[in-house]
Amino acid sequence: MKQAIAISSFKGGTAKTSTALHIGSAFAKFHKKRVLLIDFDAQANLTTGLGFDPDAHDSLAPVLQGEKKVKDVIRSTCVKNMDLIPADTWLERVEVTGALAADRYSHERLRDILQELDYDLIIIDTPPSLCWLTESALIAAQHTLVCATPEFYSVKGLERLSQFMESISQRHPLNVLGVLLSFWNIRGKSNAAFLDVVERTFPKKLLTTKVRRDVRVSEASIHGKPVFETDKDSRAGEDYRSVTKELLKRL
Repeated sequence: MKQAIAISSFKGGTAKTSTALHIGSAFAKFHKKRVLLIDFDAQANLTTGLGFDPDAHDSLAPVLQGEKKVKDVIRSTCVKNMDLIPADTWLERVEVTGALAADRYSHERLRDILQELDYDLIIIDTPPSLCWLTESALIAAQHTLVCATPEFYSVKGLERLSQFMESISQRHPLNVLGVLLSFWNIRGKSNAAFLDVVERTFPKKLLTTKVRRDVRVSEASIHGKPVFETDKDSRAGEDYRSVTKELLKRL
């Protein structure tokens, strides 16, 4: 495993899953990277966004419990060079069941599982909360990409997320790769105030590229594909390609 990136957010509605899907797709499609996406959120939006039924496929849950090998749950996607480990509802309480319940180092199990995989990039979509799954993903990753939107509750959540990451980084090396703002409106009245909060919370981490709101992303998810496959000239497609180029430079 060369690089693992956990996509994180303290609240929902920050385009976290869309970001995971599209930067993973862009790395694979435009930069020829071998990419594994991991849906580590029991809501399974990344799984359905790639056209998979969460009820029809195993997640990492049985792997974490020692019941299956990680290679047994990897699925090929519609994007060349990009695979997926789906999510299911079992993930939600996996840490209090079976073998994990008695393991005081259970947070480190995902990191150990991913060591044996051979990908250029592993991208983990985490739940929008500071839970066991999120902590496990941050411990397994070398980097995290923080997702936010230019609105009050999203930006306030950045402060709690920063404190959570700081506590983890004292035990496990963790680099904040960047902060990505989505649903960006260049004429937003409070943009300057939001940018100031991001800069104070994560100094020098704000990505230059912001992802503009684009209905084409929702339309693509209905087809179970990234927007690059359904509308390559869309605004969001252009923005996510630009984000990916920025991240490559930071990696």
